[in-house]
Amino acid sequence: MNALREALPRYIQLRRDLGFKLVDAGLQLPRFVDFLEQRGVDHITTPLALSWAQEPASVLPAEWARRLGYVRGFARYRSATDGRTEIPPPWLLPHRSTRARPYIYSEAEVQQLLAAALQLPTSWHGTPLRPRVFHCLLGLLCTTGLRMSEALGLHVIDVDVDQAVLTIRGSKFGRIRLVPLHASTVEVLLDYLRRRNECYGAISPYLFVSNRGNRLDQAQLHRTFYALSRSIGLRGATASRGPRLHDFRHRFALHVLTRWYETGEDAARRLPVLSAYLGHVNVADTYWYLSAWPELMGHAMSRLERRWGAAS
Repeated sequence: MNALREALPRYIQLRRDLGFKLVDAGLQLPRFVDFLEQRGVDHITTPLALSWAQEPASVLPAEWARRLGYVRGFARYRSATDGRTEIPPPWLLPHRSTRARPYIYSEAEVQQLLAAALQLPTSWHGTPLRPRVFHCLLGLLCTTGLRMSEALGLHVIDVDVDQAVLTIRGSKFGRIRLVPLHASTVEVLLDYLRRRNECYGAISPYLFVSNRGNRLDQAQLHRTFYALSRSIGLRGATASRGPRLHDFRHRFALHVLTRWYETGEDAARRLPVLSAYLGHVNVADTYWYLSAWPELMGHAMSRLERRWGAAS
């Protein structure tokens, strides 16, 4: 084992100890080290990093930039102990990521999705609990603004129906936060927990389970969501793009901000509250919601006009 391969686990562990998950980087960087070893090289060079990042040629430029970024971080770390290390400059394979335009579900569309979930088949590849799993999960995403990974990571013990609160342990940077629940959401969760216990008992600690009783994974959730979306006309039969699960989070934030404006609340001042609720590390991430939607900008301009009018 060469020094570069020995250093890689220490680098990954260091970054994870700092709160970075490094899921994809943890998979890609060992492949980069393999790439160097196959060429008999035991240190990072810019030409080889560039060559590896662009394999295969069919990959989108955004992925090239991401792969080179993984190497750049590792090279910075490695340069402290190996003077031969070359750090790929930031102007190589530049790519400016853009935010996807969120889709804001109407109330009718949400109700259609929830109703369609209750009609999911339970024979052959399903269980009697399957419709309730997705009905409850989609409803929870909509009413709480949770990240998909946070919802799938919930344990039964994280649901306090007496206090109407969720404990979110799988948030970014390992933070734990409490998310209050509406009474109607608590009712649905209580019904789901009763059905889940009847079907699986204590077979798994996770709240949302697959047909086998283990943790529901993201692939299963995505496949089912796409099928439900197509069944109600939100996606075309062969469409590869359309409304996303993450858009439930945008819908939640938009509705909260809109409600604050409509009730006369100082939305800008209360934004840190929403930021903490959503689990944003930086409040600047929440400010994006203010500029992303014309409705919010309209509310903001109306408030400014009222203040200017009062001042004159």
